[in-house]
Amino acid sequence: MKRTTEKNLMVFSGRAHPDLATEVADLLECGLVPQDARAFANGELYVRYEESVRGCDAFVIQSHTAPINEWIMEHLIMVDALKRASAKRITVVMPFYGYARQDKKHRGREPISARLVADLFKTAGADRLITVDLHADQIQGFFDGPVDHLMALPILTDYVKHKYGDQQLAVVSPDAGRIKVAERWSARLGGVPLAFIHKTRRTDVANEVVANRVVGEVEGKICILTDDMVDTGGTIVKAAEACVDAGAAGVIIAATHPILSDPAVDRLKNSSAIEVVVTNTLPVPADKQFDKLTTLSIAPLIARAIREVFEDGSVTSMFDGHA
Repeated sequence: MKRTTEKNLMVFSGRAHPDLATEVADLLECGLVPQDARAFANGELYVRYEESVRGCDAFVIQSHTAPINEWIMEHLIMVDALKRASAKRITVVMPFYGYARQDKKHRGREPISARLVADLFKTAGADRLITVDLHADQIQGFFDGPVDHLMALPILTDYVKHKYGDQQLAVVSPDAGRIKVAERWSARLGGVPLAFIHKTRRTDVANEVVANRVVGEVEGKICILTDDMVDTGGTIVKAAEACVDAGAAGVIIAATHPILSDPAVDRLKNSSAIEVVVTNTLPVPADKQFDKLTTLSIAPLIARAIREVFEDGSVTSMFDGHA
């Protein structure tokens, strides 16, 4: 017996960042699948889909924002529910990959939690991952299956080029490890000069940098400080101060993931940066909005990637072969 079946795209959203998922679903011209998601009195989570998902190509969107452990657990439960309801293929869409900073052992007896998260999603039933700007590229190899690593670079660089393209620019990496990303920024901005911050990070205290020094020529230029995330803001604000001390005409902070843990908002408000440009991979609540902050939508990028995966197209082609 032979039967030709039609592919059926279905988009699901967790409760961590529904606005982003709704925007993605609207761009794909399909609604989010209705579901009953709630927590029991003791904190246990429950998810049930309110329509059949049998044989579908499922895309489950959840960004791992605070409280991060709760939303990762909900994401896993959503995947498990789809597997047990006979979804044909399950693609986990995580605009921000939780625990990505724990990608290797810096000292003895430490976990590699980024690998653990990948294993959890594989065990739950995920066939594929889509994520945006991983903290370290090697995390793609932690998941035993296809991983589409999207980059917010085109969205951020287009905004910066449109707004500041008529001024003298320099791209500054906050550390030597992200110089390759800075090189891509430089190419997208027309080959502007590169610099990086030489820093010493304390191993015994999280999120604390001891010293900053700019390596490269930034005097008289608008510096574009690029990073994958802004958490407490300590590193990026000290890097901005170092650029100003080196004679920069101004500093623009550009980052993909606005984690903005306390006291990031106060630090960024009072920093020497002219503007802080981020994407909405993570929700930015009203109490964390401030005048310098500009939030760009990542939804068109995610929607296009989902469409390429669903239609068996090329995600790599979206980034000139760099993804």
